[in-house]
Amino acid sequence: MPLFAQESLNEGVRKREVFGWAMYDFANSGYTTVVLTAVFNAYFVGVVAGKATWATFAWTLALAVSNLIVMLTMPAIGAFADLRAAKKRLLMLFTAGCVLSTGLLAGVGAGDLALGVFAVIASNVFYAYGEALNAAFLPELARRDALGRVSGWGWSFGYFGGMLALGVSLAYVLWAQGQGRPATHFVPVTMLITAGIYAVASVATFVLLRERAVPQADAAHQGLSDSLRRLRETWREARLYQDFAWLLACATFYQAGIAVVIALAAVYAAEVLGFQQTQTMLLIFMVNIAAAAGAFAFGYWQDRIGHARALALTLGGWLVMIALAWAATGPGLFWAAAVVAGLCMGSSQSAGRALAGLFAPPERLAEFFGLWTFATRLSAIVGPLTYGLVTWVTGGDHRLAILSTGLFFVVGWWLLRHVDVERGRAAAHAHRPGGAAGGPAAAAAVAK
Repeated sequence: MPLFAQESLNEGVRKREVFGWAMYDFANSGYTTVVLTAVFNAYFVGVVAGKATWATFAWTLALAVSNLIVMLTMPAIGAFADLRAAKKRLLMLFTAGCVLSTGLLAGVGAGDLALGVFAVIASNVFYAYGEALNAAFLPELARRDALGRVSGWGWSFGYFGGMLALGVSLAYVLWAQGQGRPATHFVPVTMLITAGIYAVASVATFVLLRERAVPQADAAHQGLSDSLRRLRETWREARLYQDFAWLLACATFYQAGIAVVIALAAVYAAEVLGFQQTQTMLLIFMVNIAAAAGAFAFGYWQDRIGHARALALTLGGWLVMIALAWAATGPGLFWAAAVVAGLCMGSSQSAGRALAGLFAPPERLAEFFGLWTFATRLSAIVGPLTYGLVTWVTGGDHRLAILSTGLFFVVGWWLLRHVDVERGRAAAHAHRPGGAAGGPAAAAAVAK
């Protein structure tokens, strides 16, 4: 079978549409790569907050606030998107919000703590909204037995977007440093580069991707209160989707560990190993190459061996990465840890998204991916905030902080053992709105 086989897609879905969908991963990856992972986080700690003892904690607290906002709002937004068939329209709105607020980061200089915190919170909220809505298109595009590989296409292609934004930013940073320009000059320019690539690349998504959902009955007369009512119904029916619930719990823990790596790898490299800005950017560039390879290859493998088993293997890989990073006293071992992190990052995030798509009822995709986002944003609060607290309490012991991160992957692996993939898939297809044949009663029978 060809690598990009038409047989992997649902009837009526063309490859160009999947390309448009994957282009959103390409567009938004620059935000996480440049803003959260490689450049602005270390700039925030070292320049904006002036390397204060509370600087790392302040950075993690800003991320925590943004993720709390997403947790409290995204499930209702997902329910609203399902009712109104508005995934694509909302995706356009949130993309514009992230692009503009990322551009606002370019105005943050030394001591501009309030502006920096506001722009980080706003941009991360809009980024998370867009990521969740784009993920909700996956089950509409891919056949159920090909969710892993198609999810992997998007994740792997996305990392090339991150590399593009990082590569252009790195080229500018090297030029600026050669001209003797300080970080307060070249970091703001990298924010504009990132925002520009996000805006331009996402155009392909909005041109090629179709909104296949149709507004549900009386949707034109329903608003936020109806979306919240529907969301409450989903919470009450959670027992019908016990495997989705176990997956959410598992994701909350293992994604907390991943969130630490995304948000604090550059800080760890700078504070523990003395990496300079260009060294850190090259390191993250290597992580993206490994992540792209891992997401693409692993997408095919997980469809073959099973999503849950594949995810369990990647969690073991994360523990290896934590051990290597903790033991590193020089750049060599830390580079090895970075490569392992990249391979695990692409594959574990792709596998989690595929499982969420497998367990989501076809008529409630945005809503269930809203709940998925609730879990991943909770993890993005707990993980970095735990790391920040450990460094604060221990007077800056980043090694102990990274070692404690391994506990998140251990707990995630234990929770994953409770997930039954076939039972979760059956429950998703048994449920139908309004208690139709094969609805809640049938789903309850499956859950027993």
